[in-house]
Amino acid sequence: MMDFGRDTWYNDEKTRGLGMSEILSAMSKSGDVICYVIDSTDIAARAEQIHKTSAAVTAALGRLLTAASLMGARLKGEKDSLTIQLKGNGPAGSFLAVAEPSGNVRGYVQNPVVELPLNQHGKLDVAGVVGKEGYLHLIRDFGFGEPYIGNTPIVSGEIAEDITHYYATSEQTPTVCALGVLVNTDLTVLKAGGFLVQLLPGANEDVIEKLESNVNTMPPITGLLSEGKTPDDIANMLLDGY
Repeated sequence: MMDFGRDTWYNDEKTRGLGMSEILSAMSKSGDVICYVIDSTDIAARAEQIHKTSAAVTAALGRLLTAASLMGARLKGEKDSLTIQLKGNGPAGSFLAVAEPSGNVRGYVQNPVVELPLNQHGKLDVAGVVGKEGYLHLIRDFGFGEPYIGNTPIVSGEIAEDITHYYATSEQTPTVCALGVLVNTDLTVLKAGGFLVQLLPGANEDVIEKLESNVNTMPPITGLLSEGKTPDDIANMLLDGY
């Protein structure tokens, strides 16, 4: 069993002196597409404060916590919980995130301080600290009976691609996931956020093509948040034309 350090829910107002992160869910009027969008800046910032992570590990843990919060918001029952464990072959070791239906989330990283040079794109090397080989394990506990357990190989270590791959292979649900964390030079978190968009059964080819066009023209989510865009603004961009 992994140690969470301080047993803190990062988005729980009672345990933090920070503002609350914001999560939004929306559906197209046609009922073909559903999306979840989150500004998780406070979640990622609180995780960095607790675990004293280095820059790239802050970005990786922040992305996983963001993904867990988005996925946890899809849970229905009050006692439901979702756990994501990322076990790659990178120097940071295992990552863990646990989410509630409210979107509250907490997490852990085995090795919080890993120093790596920037990647080939001049960005924090998230794949380098996570590793490009290993497994993503997901557990949904509904508070009764046997929990649902899914396992898929890590495909990139960038986390968003690994979540997308999980949905495609384990749940056969067409999904697009985007995650981002901007880290300041003093190692604090500037912005963090993400979105999860899924096609619902019955979506026709026109709907699919429109969604692909919207997603492909989306700027990075941390850039949008830095410009002052809200989750509502971003959801409208994703569902533009529906």
